[in-house]
Amino acid sequence: MNSRRFFVAGVLVSGVVLLLSQKALFKFYTLFFAVVLGAAAALINYHATSHIDFYSAYYKAALGFRLLPRNGPTLWLGMATVQLVFGVGYVFLLNLQSVFAALVVLDIMIPLWGLMIELPADIRQLVAVFSGVALALNTAVCLAARLKWFYYSCRYVYLLVRHMYRIYGLQLLLEDTWKRIRFPDVLRVFWLTRVTAQALILVYVVRAGYMLSWDVFWDLTSNLIISGCDSTLTVLGMSAVISSVAHYLGLSILAFIGSTEEEDKRLGFVAPVLFFILALQTGLSGLDPEERLVRLSRNMCLLLTAILHFIHGMTDPVLMSLSASHVPSFRRHFPVLLVSLALFTLPVVLSYALWHHYALNTWLFAVTAFCVELCLKVVVSLTVYGLFMVDGFSNVLWEKLDDYVYYVRSTGNIVEFLFGVIMFGNGAYTMMFESGSKIRACMMCLHAYFNIYLQAKNGWKTFINRRTAVKKINSLPEMRGDQLRDIEDVCAICYQEFATSARITPCHHYFHALCLRKWLYIQDTCPMCHQRVYVEEESRDRAAFSNNNGAYAAPQDAAAAAPLAPGDNQPPAEPPAEGAEAAAGGAAAELDDELLEDNDSIEYDEDEWGTLNGSTPIEEDYINDDTDSTED
Repeated sequence: MNSRRFFVAGVLVSGVVLLLSQKALFKFYTLFFAVVLGAAAALINYHATSHIDFYSAYYKAALGFRLLPRNGPTLWLGMATVQLVFGVGYVFLLNLQSVFAALVVLDIMIPLWGLMIELPADIRQLVAVFSGVALALNTAVCLAARLKWFYYSCRYVYLLVRHMYRIYGLQLLLEDTWKRIRFPDVLRVFWLTRVTAQALILVYVVRAGYMLSWDVFWDLTSNLIISGCDSTLTVLGMSAVISSVAHYLGLSILAFIGSTEEEDKRLGFVAPVLFFILALQTGLSGLDPEERLVRLSRNMCLLLTAILHFIHGMTDPVLMSLSASHVPSFRRHFPVLLVSLALFTLPVVLSYALWHHYALNTWLFAVTAFCVELCLKVVVSLTVYGLFMVDGFSNVLWEKLDDYVYYVRSTGNIVEFLFGVIMFGNGAYTMMFESGSKIRACMMCLHAYFNIYLQAKNGWKTFINRRTAVKKINSLPEMRGDQLRDIEDVCAICYQEFATSARITPCHHYFHALCLRKWLYIQDTCPMCHQRVYVEEESRDRAAFSNNNGAYAAPQDAAAAAPLAPGDNQPPAEPPAEGAEAAAGGAAAELDDELLEDNDSIEYDEDEWGTLNGSTPIEEDYINDDTDSTED
């Protein structure tokens, strides 16, 4: 029961320390190290007065040098120097006044003087006890004097956490705490320091008994890697180191290919998370040393393929941007093409090496599938890049370009979907017959949702949108020949002239069929006036149409000329039929109703927003609450 209370108290104190500001945290650690130095000085005095006889024993140093038989003064001076350093550090950390500082140092040195003048053993122990009690009382008084600061620091932490939780939510609170305490940096320093200390010890041992060779060096490296992931904490430290390496690798590739996308800088976050999940999924820290090294190497191969997939996601938008914008500079294209070539070559080399040294199993099958999928993605990207480059060098609008790009990407997406299904089956086989775990089951569920269900859903949605857009385009009237020359205008989407034909919208604007189809993939409105594109056939046949500058032209099946634009010196056209006028009036009324509904909803939102932010602001209530609590 007591141990549980100590545990809860430790968790609470750690939580408070975790949320302290930088200045308060520095002060807390100053007091903490002062207490540690005072306790160390008291323990050294008690141990020296109770267990050491300076004039009757031989002493041996750590490096093997034997001191003189009667070496009491030498050891006394050494211990006095250590105690003096502890006393000065204690006084400096607590910021004591000069008089009290001298008394504290004197209190620490008195037990050693009792050894020097050869007081009886019981009197020396009594002097050491009184010295420690006096030092403890001084420490308690200093901490009690700072108790008010500790109270206000804890209260500040509570108010800060409450404020951030109410305003920003739990997620932003955790992100802010994560960034402020620099947890990855702490883990990284811990892991590197631990590995460096172990490496120095191993090198010292090897140099004492063995000749340094390649085999010995490999054994040392293997032992360091094995000990670097022998617990969950060390796995976290290794993940932090991988995060740093992946982060700078991603920045280097982005600078090399000339990308400025902020979303592409997440490699330093994705790589360590994936490594840690693989470590938990395979139980890396709980394996035997030899098996741990094998499992770690397999996890690193999977991590390498995942990093290559992420790098392809970084290079693909740049490749498409360069090809679609028809950038003529070869220096801009060469880095991206070089990275794409490396992304195609590295998986092939990795698969060949693994198949040459290992037999087929579920792990090798997974790595090979990822490599083949990456090669397929690179081929698809380069194919689309080539199509756009061919279109850039062509002087005529290539109307079938969008269809070819869609066919290439759809083929790649279908094959990628099939690979996702195959990998799900491979994971299910591994979980049932090799190493099943809850983490693996959760990862399989995530894989089934994101890589299978969502991909199939998005692919089907794209297919439906494309088919709907083609249906809408085919339902619109088409202009050819002399009518295009009479209008003398360009497509309002691509600003290119009409070479062969144009499609006319119900609102009397006209575009290239390909351009309008791309627009209809996104929304079912006219790019010029934002009216609905797909309307009933009767109203479209009776309406005249205008060009993109406001002038009118006649449809193909019209016998009489349509009215010209307002302002031209022409006689007015005959009034429209009664039914058409009624239809136009009904459409206008319907449009006005829609606009009124939109305006009403906007005004309602603004009023609601003003009510929420004007009468009872959250932040103002919070400040009032804090003020009231402070006054109480």
